[in-house]
Amino acid sequence: MLTLLAAAVIGYLLGSIPFGLLLTRVSGRGDIRRIGSGNIGATNVLRTGSKGLAALTLLLDLAKGWAAVVIGRVWGEEAALVAAGCVIFGHMFPIWLGLRGGKAVATALGVLLALAWPVALAAALVWLATALLFHYSSLAALVAAAAGAIVAPFVVDARTALMIAGIALLIILRHHANIRRLMAGTENRISLNKG
Repeated sequence: MLTLLAAAVIGYLLGSIPFGLLLTRVSGRGDIRRIGSGNIGATNVLRTGSKGLAALTLLLDLAKGWAAVVIGRVWGEEAALVAAGCVIFGHMFPIWLGLRGGKAVATALGVLLALAWPVALAAALVWLATALLFHYSSLAALVAAAAGAIVAPFVVDARTALMIAGIALLIILRHHANIRRLMAGTENRISLNKG
């Protein structure tokens, strides 16, 4: 139980590091929560006009998801799954930001890379194809999350597939406002060609 608790705490604390917020502040671009959608993730960082900052945010958010699972795995697969769930929860509900965090799409990709890289590859390809076709990051995230949950049972054991499905469900629920805007036709588009 102590090892599971340690995995949970480490996962949550890693997840709660708001890289998007920290990077935009350090770079002199202000508080990312006052820009665009107000989200702390890479998509909103891209709206500052800096591809470099957005890419770094994506990489660091992905890395913390991967790291949480790898650290948890030191204590076994069960601890790795606990860390996976907690790093996602930490990103979505960071204690440092009054429990108002991001949507954990990049962090989930990092988790998938550590748990089952073929599922991560499938989800990433689906995200990219959807984003290129429709220019909606939120739609790409929703479709990719669903794709990952669908592919997982064919690649991993039932327990891991259930965790991946749970993460996908959390991501979809966190996009509730985006879903409403997509249905209303008012969702913001992204430009992958922005400087």
